[in-house]
Amino acid sequence: MNIHEYQAKQVLKKFGVRVPEGRFIEEGLDLKNRAHQAAEDLAKERGNRVWVVKAQIHAGGRGKAGGVKVCKDVEAVSAAVQEIMGKTLVTPQTGSQGKKVHKVWIEEGSEIARELYCGVVTDRTISQVVMMVSTEGGMEIEEVAARHPEKIVKVAIDPTTGYLPFHGRKLALALGLTPEQTKEAVAFFGGIYQCYLQSDCSLVEINPMILTKQGSLVALDAKFNFDDNALYRHSEILAMRDLLEENAQDVEASKHELAYIALDGNIGCLVNGAGLAMATMDIIKLHGGEPANFLDVGGGASKEKVAHAFKIILKDPKVKAILVNIFGGIMKCDVIAEGIIAAAKELKLQVPLVVRLEGTHVDRGKELLKQSGLKIIPADGLTDAAKKVVAAVVRV
Repeated sequence: MNIHEYQAKQVLKKFGVRVPEGRFIEEGLDLKNRAHQAAEDLAKERGNRVWVVKAQIHAGGRGKAGGVKVCKDVEAVSAAVQEIMGKTLVTPQTGSQGKKVHKVWIEEGSEIARELYCGVVTDRTISQVVMMVSTEGGMEIEEVAARHPEKIVKVAIDPTTGYLPFHGRKLALALGLTPEQTKEAVAFFGGIYQCYLQSDCSLVEINPMILTKQGSLVALDAKFNFDDNALYRHSEILAMRDLLEENAQDVEASKHELAYIALDGNIGCLVNGAGLAMATMDIIKLHGGEPANFLDVGGGASKEKVAHAFKIILKDPKVKAILVNIFGGIMKCDVIAEGIIAAAKELKLQVPLVVRLEGTHVDRGKELLKQSGLKIIPADGLTDAAKKVVAAVVRV
């Protein structure tokens, strides 16, 4: 799960990490006056005379797309909020369709001396949390890694000891901080590490992390990813989920405990098991097709769950054919067949449907499909299924 920048800063603040203060505004009536009031309130509290208006979407590259504005008076803040709110931003991370802005963050301006980078991830090859810093803040870390890998310094933290002051000093040294700044940096990096660990994050990225002219480190931007499997422990973070930022099919799938990810192709996939789902998508591409989704119905899906999966796939207007690939272990092929038949009849399925069944009660499942009277294309083996579904799309 992802959250917005302003929410990430709220989380960081709880762990003692310095962030700029700001005000959050949602789309709605009286936008101009609300923005005006927010800027004035911020100026009275913080004494700033520069504001930064930031679009809040789950994607990077907002500044280059016109989603970040620096303003030097209250009227300019109001104008910037009205300009950004409702705008569709197209960035390298949104794809060509872009993302519409529904929320805006008005932030106090910062006096920037240097722009730096800090990131935290888990390196599964060594089973340790790794903190990374770079002097190249404000740039995409992938670009820095490609062009100047020597400018990314990594520090691995042993889980038996956790974060220690020497980790922070090593990171500060890599950034060229002074002894006085290093003292603050040790606590700053420690707060980020504890935030990552205690919030069950899979990524924390501060880009840019800035050194102000006063010599303080500040998280000027923040990107968080959380481990979905641990969200049951964090109701306060789960409450930050913004469904407007997520694909409608993804949201619907989560309601029925289906693992679904929308893709750009035109062949819908309904598979049980993540590994088999990945293999199914690979073999579709191998034979010249493009999968429209990843969809894992799980090892013990019911007839109803299969029917919901069909509905989600067919909500994608790009889908021209569907491939069902089931290996029945815990899941029985006859139950899957019943779900396929029920969904096809209820939805009055118009696109070609290729079905490959193997495993428990496979003969019974195939017989049910044959007797259904539906135009189902049976397949023997995964290669046969992929060839048939790709051919079916060509004929549509």
